[in-house]
Amino acid sequence: MKKFIYILLVLAVGLLIFNITQLNFNDLFGEESSGSFIGILASLCVIVLMFILLVSRKIQHKVKDNSQ
Repeated sequence: MKKFIYILLVLAVGLLIFNITQLNFNDLFGEESSGSFIGILASLCVIVLMFILLVSRKIQHKVKDNSQ
């Protein structure tokens, strides 16, 4: 499971970088950049959720080890 989380993190960072390169910096709020903004926000959400999942799994293991 841990490897899967790290693979998702790497893919999300890759998509984040790709979407940043697709932005039209001359017209950030134009039609061309709207898809890139959605992709950037989705990638950031995945990154935050995966870090939350990693932290919660570490806490779960510590609580499980202390109870035994």
